[in-house]
Amino acid sequence: MKHRNTFSLRITVFVIVLIIGIGAGYLWWKDAEGPYDAKDTTPIQFSISEGDTVREVVSNLSTQKLIRSPIAFYLLVRLLGIEKNLQAGDYRLNRTMDATKIARSLTLGMKDVWVTILEGWRAEEVATKVAKELDIPEKEFLREATEGYMFPDTYRIPREASASAVVSLFKDNFEKKILEPYKNDIRQSSLSVLEIITLASIIEREGRTDEDRPVIAGILFNRMKESWPLETDATLQYALGYQSKEKTWWKKELYEEDKTIDSPFNTYTNVGLPPAPIANPGLSSIKAVLHPTQTENMFYIHDKSGNVHYAKTIDEHNANVEKYLR
Repeated sequence: MKHRNTFSLRITVFVIVLIIGIGAGYLWWKDAEGPYDAKDTTPIQFSISEGDTVREVVSNLSTQKLIRSPIAFYLLVRLLGIEKNLQAGDYRLNRTMDATKIARSLTLGMKDVWVTILEGWRAEEVATKVAKELDIPEKEFLREATEGYMFPDTYRIPREASASAVVSLFKDNFEKKILEPYKNDIRQSSLSVLEIITLASIIEREGRTDEDRPVIAGILFNRMKESWPLETDATLQYALGYQSKEKTWWKKELYEEDKTIDSPFNTYTNVGLPPAPIANPGLSSIKAVLHPTQTENMFYIHDKSGNVHYAKTIDEHNANVEKYLR
């Protein structure tokens, strides 16, 4: 009888301990799985790199104080069966999200898209890139775009961004990278901001290197000072528009008849700068306009290898054309 009582007591103790253990485990799990801070809604950028292991992801989440317990999060990922579904990318998380919500979010792919705008692209080329990466219709983007002020750079853009939001992002970067740091240079220039960017856009398309751009800028300043037409091929290409056969916005080979096109962007028939930029210039071209090389040259050409040749007179220029292009 005594033996039975002892056995029953042990069973009772075991059950009580088991219940307490289950209860404690449940409470621990609920706490560990909950949000790190239910009141902190501050967006936090979280990145998963290609090749990151689950343990590395968990460690990074813990370091950024997005999860309460690395052990609980790791177990959760295993229980949900999503350890192989975590995707590389950039995510916007916050500390009000519980562990389950964070875990599932990391399987949905990038919330932001990296978009690179190259120097010398015109608005239509930027629109094509934005349409491809963000699924924004080109016509919708072009209604918002301003040629010349979409600063070439690599941008992290929210996937759900509107056309106006994307253009604002480009313009804000232009102000940050150009207008603010170079405001004194701009103020000292003889040109307005519009004229600076217009000339820089031409130099972006005409120049090939950081060395030749300031010299080309000096030559174009010389031509404007003498009231000569700029005679730049890039402005003709802009005026001619999209070339369906070549599938490019920049006609590769120009002919004499192209120089007669009726357009304010034809710098062969019109003196001075065109009315607006022809592309989106990079920093090097803008700096070339702000600090042009002082030169006596009035002409330049690039040979078929991309090397530039300068000339002071029309005879020297014609000799260069004959020597390097024919």
